[in-house]
Amino acid sequence: MYIIPAIDLRGGKFVRLIQGDYERQIDYRDDPAAQAVEFAQAGARWLHVVDLDGAKAGRPVNTAAIANIAATGKLRIEVGGGIRDDASIEQLLRLGIERVIIGTKAVNDFEWFAAMASKYPGRLVLGLDARGATVSTEGWTQQAGRSLIDFAIEAAELPIAAIIYTDIDRDGMMSGPNLERTAELAKMVQVPVIASGGVKEIGDIYRLSCIGVEAVIVGRSLYEGTLNLADAIKATQGSA
Repeated sequence: MYIIPAIDLRGGKFVRLIQGDYERQIDYRDDPAAQAVEFAQAGARWLHVVDLDGAKAGRPVNTAAIANIAATGKLRIEVGGGIRDDASIEQLLRLGIERVIIGTKAVNDFEWFAAMASKYPGRLVLGLDARGATVSTEGWTQQAGRSLIDFAIEAAELPIAAIIYTDIDRDGMMSGPNLERTAELAKMVQVPVIASGGVKEIGDIYRLSCIGVEAVIVGRSLYEGTLNLADAIKATQGSA
């Protein structure tokens, strides 16, 4: 298991939203690329970037900031938020992004997602954000009416790189991850599962390492000081 620190972008700056609520924003710093370099210095190999403006607009918006992060050459990067057409995928891959995260479009147009997964094998990640057992879309503002587990099982038949599962109710709350549902998801699909949402402290990292997830995305806990990135990375050494 490995740790993926997260950077959320809004207006070109590094912020965090509480439970995906655009009215509950925490501002961290103006230079996301500098933060990415600090993560690399702490031992991170991957970076998770969410274009919050893009998630609302339905297209990538913070491309300049994403390009600056990629230009550091320090981390392998996965990007999500508003990626809903082939041109957006191509644009991000040209910037040097390793994996492109598709959420809303995958749920709303599975046929298109399947075609893109075949066109870009191993480069797409399915982002499944859920309130309870139901998938949410449109930057977490809409309920899709689809079962998280059922949709994941269907998507896992495609040549995708991973599935990121985010428990919206726990995201940014530092209340602990949803271990039960994360473990269920990891058990039901053959593709790697990446856990996101709720991590507060090193104990959460240990608990997630026992349930079969590929990686863990961490955000607010790093910036609030309840989790040290270097310590979290060391805690995963030797795990699957």
